[in-house]
Amino acid sequence: MPSFDDTAAALRACRLCRDAPLYGPPLPQEPRPIVQGSTGARLCVASQAPGTRAHRTGMPFMDPSGVRLRTWLGLDEAQFYDSRKIAIVPMGSCFPGLDAKGGDKPPRRECAERWRAELFAGLPHLDLILVIGSYAQAWHLGTLPGGLTGTVRNWRAILAEPRRPRVLPLPHPSWRNNGWLKREPWFEAELLPVLRAEVARVLSD
Repeated sequence: MPSFDDTAAALRACRLCRDAPLYGPPLPQEPRPIVQGSTGARLCVASQAPGTRAHRTGMPFMDPSGVRLRTWLGLDEAQFYDSRKIAIVPMGSCFPGLDAKGGDKPPRRECAERWRAELFAGLPHLDLILVIGSYAQAWHLGTLPGGLTGTVRNWRAILAEPRRPRVLPLPHPSWRNNGWLKREPWFEAELLPVLRAEVARVLSD
């Protein structure tokens, strides 16, 4: 089995969604696959897909969503981008382009089908996967009742399940979810303190 570094290097050279797309039209811009991690990583952020700023900079979550996510996790930038401890594995590693309303399109399906299992096989020491958004939650947890809100509401039971690595579902930290966060005050009051404690514990081991 290839190492995480070898798989990540091959992924960064991938042009499948531009040159031989399996689902829909080709990627509308030059691919720039973004992934972070190392064989020894203990924590994984399983996210959706890079946005416009990440595409420009080559850095995942280098935008206001990333600022909010790091606040949720209780981490600064140096800690968050420490690939020795934290892997960031999106469902689609390239920015998928914008839809007619100016929002990000869904992650390209080709990416997860081709690369995801191999990337996670190269992360044997993971203790906790943070699954952000409905696409990652469907991949790691299957289809659960109640959609994203129902899944995140069920976080205690999901975290307690006897799987390794353990999984904790989160909403996307985008400003587009500000309304959701206001409607679901339990997220900040109940889930976030546990999230920060779990992240601190995993990264201190």
